[in-house]
Amino acid sequence: MPWDVAAAGLSGRRTRSVATLRRMASMGALLLCGAAVLPAHAETAQTEAPSAQAESETARLNQWFDAKFEEQMAFSPMWYSYRGEKTAYDKIDDLSEAGMLAPVEWRRKSVEEMKAKFDRAKLTKDAQVSYDLWINQYEHAALAYKFRRNEYVFNQMNSPHAWLPQFLIAIHRVDELSDMDAYVARIGGISRGLKQSLERAKLNAAAGSRPPRFSYDLVLDQCRDLISGAPFGGEGSSALLTDAQAKIDALVKNGKLDRKGAERYSAAVREALIKELAPSYREIIAWLEADRSNADTIATGVGKNPGGKEYYEAQLVISTTTDLNADQIHEIGISEVARIKNEMEAIKEQVGFKGSLQEFFAFVRDDDQFYYPNTDEGRQAYIDAATKHLSYMTAKLPQYFGILPKAEVVVKRVEPFRETAGAAQHYQLASPDGSRPGVYYAHLIDMKAMPIPQLEVIAYHEGNPGHHMQFSIAQELTNVPKFRTMLYYNALQEGWGLYSEYLAKEMGGYKDPFSDFGRLTTEIWRAIRLVVDTGLHSKGWTEQQAVAYFSENSPAAEGQIQSEVQRYIVMPGQATGYKIGMIKMLELRRKAEAALGKKFDIKGFHDTVLGAGQMPLDILERRIDDWIAAQQSR
Repeated sequence: MPWDVAAAGLSGRRTRSVATLRRMASMGALLLCGAAVLPAHAETAQTEAPSAQAESETARLNQWFDAKFEEQMAFSPMWYSYRGEKTAYDKIDDLSEAGMLAPVEWRRKSVEEMKAKFDRAKLTKDAQVSYDLWINQYEHAALAYKFRRNEYVFNQMNSPHAWLPQFLIAIHRVDELSDMDAYVARIGGISRGLKQSLERAKLNAAAGSRPPRFSYDLVLDQCRDLISGAPFGGEGSSALLTDAQAKIDALVKNGKLDRKGAERYSAAVREALIKELAPSYREIIAWLEADRSNADTIATGVGKNPGGKEYYEAQLVISTTTDLNADQIHEIGISEVARIKNEMEAIKEQVGFKGSLQEFFAFVRDDDQFYYPNTDEGRQAYIDAATKHLSYMTAKLPQYFGILPKAEVVVKRVEPFRETAGAAQHYQLASPDGSRPGVYYAHLIDMKAMPIPQLEVIAYHEGNPGHHMQFSIAQELTNVPKFRTMLYYNALQEGWGLYSEYLAKEMGGYKDPFSDFGRLTTEIWRAIRLVVDTGLHSKGWTEQQAVAYFSENSPAAEGQIQSEVQRYIVMPGQATGYKIGMIKMLELRRKAEAALGKKFDIKGFHDTVLGAGQMPLDILERRIDDWIAAQQSR
């Protein structure tokens, strides 16, 4: 992910309802032909109509926001491509430390300018949200930059060595000859970005921030895989050459390029891959091999690193958008694990299993009936089943949402060069105009790490009504400043994904009790994350201690557990946002149901959550409170 957007996306504002979150933990208790807009029932109306002055000042601020958004976009040429635009189409982001600082400084100056030019008190309520979000984005971009030396630049989950080539393959569209010229130029840009990232990794290692040795090994495998096959040598064709050739062939098929031209482009791609890209990967490989002996063989969290405890505290603020500390989050996790286990016991009884819950875990984890064959046919069966579940859920969306995305979602296998057994499934954005569908990516290299009972719930989380719904609606909004269509807040994003798993049961999903058990498996998985993430980074747990706790409390496959724990180790704090966000959303829904009674409208509630882009949890609560007041006044 381009750094500025990643840093901005780390933003979050603390919410005051720590006690409520703790109480909740212990209680346990279609497609549109146009941009998404808020239907009448989803408006977060003010109790009084805004004054003409407020409307005028808001219009002026929104014009300022849109102008600033265009300035902001210029820091990340790649994000134009994510949005389906071809501005700066031959450029790759600046991934150097200087490139990281520039947008943070720009944000600081923009906040100063906004405060000087606009009086928050004179704005409409929604404009005040925009005002607060703009400040909030700067605050946490600055926080992320402050702790830049604590980051693991190269890790197996989300690092430039993998997402840069994946961007070129999945996002860089080739429709014209000029697009292919830009493709070749971007190979050189990726080479430069990799070298910049390597320099940052060296600085961080010198500062005492190295991922454990397992991460070195996984990254080395990924890098070697990316420069194997033609034109680098070895069997077959490399991922990038295969992609480039397919795009060149499509130009020939569409009559935009003759065979001689195709040969020239193929030669240019090969030359760029050999002379520019390969040397950068070889430099990374050489450094990782040389530095590997300095990495810990017994993996644990960042708390042992210089400044690691402060870094982790910052990551918890960023991830959860609350002021919950590590001890509080740990206890919420333990409470939630106990509650969900009781629900699992009920399903065990429902299916007539005779034995303990641990024995049921082992049965679901190990029995062959719960896995597709580890063959190409088995992988396709997994994709087909996920697609079928998503089609069913998409047809149900109009009963629960007024705002619907125009972009479609498809299910794909992760590309071989970044596929990891047991790694978490993930979602890739659709283009705002819907021309490029959203993608739910599944790691299918090892089907024993992909239990069938969890297939349905993960499809809903990544697709509809989960991330695809959430991101597509945000991108397609026309009733908010443009910058709000591109925001990322971990607690709201992943809290929604987990809430959508719960919602899908209301919508008619999980008819098979084992699939419902799979839903609980993924929910307890997120509760376990609260315990394990804080255990690793705040309490000094080792990887094996974390794996043991996970295994004792979940039927997840062994490969999943190992991959998950290794993910938490290299991405401190990120995994805590899911359950904290979900708890908050359930709290807000129950609050609205209690306040509105028969006036409660599930469509209106969901549209209010999703209908203004992502935001911290306390700002979401303000928005829901305004919606409740508006419904009460009708």
